[in-house]
Amino acid sequence: MENTKIKVEHLNLYYGQNHALKDVTMDIYENKVTAFIGPSGCGKSTFLKTLNRMNDLIENVKIDGLVELDDENIYDKKVDTTLLRKKVGMVFQQPNPFPMSIYDNVAYGPRLHGIKDKKRLDEIVTNSLKGAALYDEVKDDLKKSALSLSGGQQQRLCIARALAVEPEVILMDEPTSALDPISTLKIEDLMEDLKKKYTVIIVTHNMQQATRIADYTAFFLVGEMVEYGKTRDLFATPQDKRTEDYITGRFG
Repeated sequence: MENTKIKVEHLNLYYGQNHALKDVTMDIYENKVTAFIGPSGCGKSTFLKTLNRMNDLIENVKIDGLVELDDENIYDKKVDTTLLRKKVGMVFQQPNPFPMSIYDNVAYGPRLHGIKDKKRLDEIVTNSLKGAALYDEVKDDLKKSALSLSGGQQQRLCIARALAVEPEVILMDEPTSALDPISTLKIEDLMEDLKKKYTVIIVTHNMQQATRIADYTAFFLVGEMVEYGKTRDLFATPQDKRTEDYITGRFG
């Protein structure tokens, strides 16, 4: 039986007058990889950002409906968004390492949350880099600038940075779209490992990627979640004509 990690009910989001997400209801399961697919501009990334309140940073956004993380409403006035974003980490489409050393990139979050002990920081940095399958490549160069890494390494560094604050959920917004095939494969392999410890949610343009890595897939179209289910079922026997048209390449 799957455990629900995030429960979304009747979620609507408006950018000013634009109704960008329409009545989205879904359960996202613990220790699974869930993919959001759909054409550009269909609301996938917007929905992803509602799960750690990144949309709060945008003007004129109005959200109604329910998003619960472990049965707690994340939009409750009492919720500390800093702690929420520690629990629900985010990796963006373009790798965005800070202009500092590899070590300091990974130690940044823990330091921000009050960890000062050098030994403890060393441990976190090592474990996070191992968790992001990057440690062996950089272990002798931790003092080097993060900006000297390749694009694929930078993206894994950003994953390590997300892991360093011990999240429970990792959101990834098209994390491989700017990467070459080999780096993409490394990050896909990494997902298999990550879901043992975390709940992973990924927005992807690449349907083959969804079939390779996701346990569950949701198809979005013009702000609506059209269909959601086990990945193999959604691709093999889509229930909605629009899903079928999209995955067989008739549009999008």
